[in-house]
Amino acid sequence: MAKYITKRILKGIVTFLITITLTFFIVRLMPADPATLLMDPRMSEAHRQQLLKDFGLDKPLIVQYFSFLRNLLKGDLGISFMQKRPVMDIIMEKLPWTLLLMTITQFITMAVGIPLGIYSGHKRGSLFDQIVNAVAIFGISIFVPWLGFTLLYIFGYNLAILPIGGAHTPGIDGGLEYFLDVGKHLILPVITLMSIYLANYVLYTRGSVIDVLSEDYIRTARSKGMKEMRVLWKHASKNAMIPTVTTAGLMIGRMVGGAVLTETVFAYPGVGRMIYQAVSQQDFPILQGAFIILALSVIIMNIITDILCAYLDPRIKLE
Repeated sequence: MAKYITKRILKGIVTFLITITLTFFIVRLMPADPATLLMDPRMSEAHRQQLLKDFGLDKPLIVQYFSFLRNLLKGDLGISFMQKRPVMDIIMEKLPWTLLLMTITQFITMAVGIPLGIYSGHKRGSLFDQIVNAVAIFGISIFVPWLGFTLLYIFGYNLAILPIGGAHTPGIDGGLEYFLDVGKHLILPVITLMSIYLANYVLYTRGSVIDVLSEDYIRTARSKGMKEMRVLWKHASKNAMIPTVTTAGLMIGRMVGGAVLTETVFAYPGVGRMIYQAVSQQDFPILQGAFIILALSVIIMNIITDILCAYLDPRIKLE
C-alpha cells in the first residue's frame, strides 16, 4: 500500500507541475495585454517602464515563467494588478467561504445521493426507480444560473424568507446569531449546487449496484438464506462504492466550475466569484493564483479518492 501511495503522490506532483505551466501560459494568451491594462495614458515613459519593472512585465516570457516558479515555491503568487495587494492574501480571504460551500454541498449530496442510488438500483424497474431516474435526469439538465435566479426570485424576492446575496448580514459579528445568519445565506447556493450534482451520485451508484447484484457472490449469499437488506447493505454496497468514490473525486473538480456560476449569481464572496471578477478585469495574477490553488485542491482530492478505492478494492494497488 505504501508503494502505491508513493506512486500516486508522484503522479500528482507531475500533474500539478503541468497544470501550473499551462495556467501561466494560457492566461498570457488572453486578448488583453496586462501592460496595457496597467498603463495610464498620462504616464511618463519613465513611470511606465518602472511600473512594468515592478510587476516583472519588462522581461521575456520564459524569464517571467522561471521567476514565477521561484516565487511559487516561496508561496508568493504575485500582486493583483487591480487591487495592488498580494494575491495570496486575497485568495485566503475568499477560499474559506468556497470551502464551506463545497464541503456542505458535497456532504449533503453524498449523504442523500448514495443511499438513494443504492435503493434505486435494488428496486430496478419499480415505480420508485422510475421516479428517481426521471428526477435525476431533470437535475443533470438544469442550467445553473437559471436555477439560481429562479430560487432567488421565489424565496428571496416573492416570499422574502431567505437572503438574496452575500455570505452574511453586515453588522452581525459573532455568536450563535452569526452562525445562523451564515447558514441562511448558504441555503440557496447549496440547493443550487446540490440539485445538479446529486443526480450524478444517484445514477452512478444505481448503475454500480445493478452490476454488483448480478455477481456470483451475491447469488451465493442469497442462496445461503441471508436477508436481502443484509445482502444489499453489507455485501453489494461496499463493492458498488468503488465507481461512486471515483465519481466523488471528479465531482469536486466539476463543482469548482459550478461554484463560479453559483457564487456569481448569489454574489457569494468566494473564489468562484473572484475568478469571474478577475476575468472581467483581466487581472492575470489573481487568475493564476486561483487556478493553482483550486487545481492543487482537486489533485489532492483525487489522490485521496484513489487511496480510498485501493482500500475498498485491493486489486487496484496490485495493478
